[in-house]
Amino acid sequence: MDKEKFKSDFSQRLIMLSLNVIGLCRDLEQDRTLRIIANQLIRSVCSIGANVSEAKCSSSKKEYARYFGIALSSANESIYWFILIEKSDKKHTSVAVKLRIETEEIAKILASSLITMKGKRN
Repeated sequence: MDKEKFKSDFSQRLIMLSLNVIGLCRDLEQDRTLRIIANQLIRSVCSIGANVSEAKCSSSKKEYARYFGIALSSANESIYWFILIEKSDKKHTSVAVKLRIETEEIAKILASSLITMKGKRN
């Protein structure tokens, strides 16, 4: 797969993850306790894509890597929220597991990209 196709596919994955989480959170917001988790989850998941998009306009490799680092942190935070949903809400467990797995895969891509970026700077 060429680099541009990978970037395009990755951007689409981030958009789909955000949209799927928004859908999940609409259901979660019906429960007062889960509403707090839903709000945090939307923020953290959407931050992944937003920071990757922001990286595209970076003025330096260091700034680009910084945005990817923020995206990775947001992915890790999102994984935490998914685990809380899995353990506290049986109704949405299967969806939360599916989205957590996708987020873990995205986190691995971001981490790998950061390692590559750091290797190229040295």
